[in-house]
Amino acid sequence: MNKNTNRLGRVNEELKKELSQIINYELKNPDVTGMVSVTKVKVTPDLKYAKVYVSVLNSKNLNRTLQGLKDSAGFMRSRIAKVINLRITPELVFEYDDSIVYGEKIDAILKNLKDKEK
Repeated sequence: MNKNTNRLGRVNEELKKELSQIINYELKNPDVTGMVSVTKVKVTPDLKYAKVYVSVLNSKNLNRTLQGLKDSAGFMRSRIAKVINLRITPELVFEYDDSIVYGEKIDAILKNLKDKEK
């Protein structure tokens, strides 16, 4: 069991690294705007699907960017198949990760409280 979890962890990291490269340097979809960061990748144990969590900063339109990523999933999947040697190349499912935005909101609240104390 443990060996398999290690392998999934390695696959997750490798996919995260490669997807970041592809999105930032190879993707030519005009709908994908702003700075897209792959924050986490979770592959199912059977390697059929990979949930790709992305955070997006300074996007003209967040929904269009997410849709653009979904539309380009086939291209990204074929690029991954060439780079990462897996029996099955997982289907990519994109999810918006708002943890960075959430963290910024909490920071702002804490800063505000600190300023009120002074």
